[in-house]
Amino acid sequence: MTTKLSVLLVEDSKPLAVLYQQYLKDVEINLVCVHSGEEAKTFIANNIPNLVLLDLNLPDLQGSEILQWICDKEFPTSVIVVTASNSINIAVDMMKIGAIDFLTKPIDAHRLQTTVLNILETNRLKYIVEEYHQTFDREHYYGFIGASLPMQAVYRIIDAVAHSRASIFITGKSGTGKDVCAQAIHKHGSRSEEPFIALNCGAIPHHLMESEIFGHAKGAFTGATSDRKGAASLADGGTLFLDEIAEMDLDLQTKLLRFVQTGKFRKVGGNKEEAVDIRFICATNQDPQKAVDAGTFREDLYYRLHVVPIHLPALNEHSDDILAIAKHFLLTYADEENKSFKHFSNEVKVVLMNYAWPGNVRQLQNVIRNIVVLNEDETVKISHLPPPLDAELNGLSNTSFESASLNISDNTLYNNADIRPLSQVEQEVIEHAIAICGDNITKAAALLKINPSTIYRKKQTWELD
Repeated sequence: MTTKLSVLLVEDSKPLAVLYQQYLKDVEINLVCVHSGEEAKTFIANNIPNLVLLDLNLPDLQGSEILQWICDKEFPTSVIVVTASNSINIAVDMMKIGAIDFLTKPIDAHRLQTTVLNILETNRLKYIVEEYHQTFDREHYYGFIGASLPMQAVYRIIDAVAHSRASIFITGKSGTGKDVCAQAIHKHGSRSEEPFIALNCGAIPHHLMESEIFGHAKGAFTGATSDRKGAASLADGGTLFLDEIAEMDLDLQTKLLRFVQTGKFRKVGGNKEEAVDIRFICATNQDPQKAVDAGTFREDLYYRLHVVPIHLPALNEHSDDILAIAKHFLLTYADEENKSFKHFSNEVKVVLMNYAWPGNVRQLQNVIRNIVVLNEDETVKISHLPPPLDAELNGLSNTSFESASLNISDNTLYNNADIRPLSQVEQEVIEHAIAICGDNITKAAALLKINPSTIYRKKQTWELD
């Protein structure tokens, strides 16, 4: 069911107010009427309407005062001023202050309906665009960097599941940011003020893993000189993140399954059962279904944990984000190391975009740190690249760089002598750049020296046109 938009009518003449209400009775809005300026301010402060129909001549306050107050407070509402026919100049002045339109008395029913509907529809589209940019065109999302479509899909899943109690199962190759994803879910959810406890099941010896998860009682084994809380106790009320869960010993998987099902556990060597409230997030760089088929991962535990899957794409699957991620690391490490690096040369950008990045974001991070630590300059140059990226130069011909320069005199762009609209030329240049770069928008943006999001927005505009 669609929520009706709200309209506030501010009119001191009760007969006119009744008339305007009658004019708008068939319009799908929630219409509220007040008869004084103070009533209007009180209502707006407590229930910001989508639209205000404001009479300029009120018994206690001038309509101009209310309009100025709305503008000063930056309330997200539109204002139509209503004035006598001999006060059009005043109405124009009101539009300079911030009114969206004006109506002169006597108001025609059709004119009132059309004006209200048009402004409300304009506002509705504006809110859709703003929401689109806030939720879709995000270049930064907690610890993630990237505006590509694959990463936007990840952000949207996190938005949807963060407040749920459902278990999350994150998959992706090493270095794709599974730990960043787990923390983003925790920070975006209702448990963000509670503990986030992470355990890497592949880094802890099997014989210690049970104690790490459940804790142990004094004397449970040699060296257990005191009671110790495990991750399950420490994460109570918050989130327990089990990274590389497919590496966990099968016997311990059985105990973990019971813990996930009941929320209860016993410390190693303990005889008292404890109950906790935990949100589970798991991750693995393996294909979990293959691990189940191979018998190394319990099928019942897999289906218990695999409620909401999130797959993180490899870096070469969202290569449009490579330069943005690299720039973030460059500025971060330059600041940490007190270096001057700020930019990448165009040749370096081409190398970064063409490299396969088998180690994903973590490898890119290490490469940029290496460059910053071992060199000093404002611009990262070809000579600064460490292995194996320096070997990539042999695979890139000179024509790669020549094409990347996007020579503006290319006759394929300008094949007639007629002067054409600048917007048309701009579209051709951008589309030509994208084609040269193999449909890689980030690479094209880098060579055109504009932001990738600019190209995305322009492409959307062209498609709409």
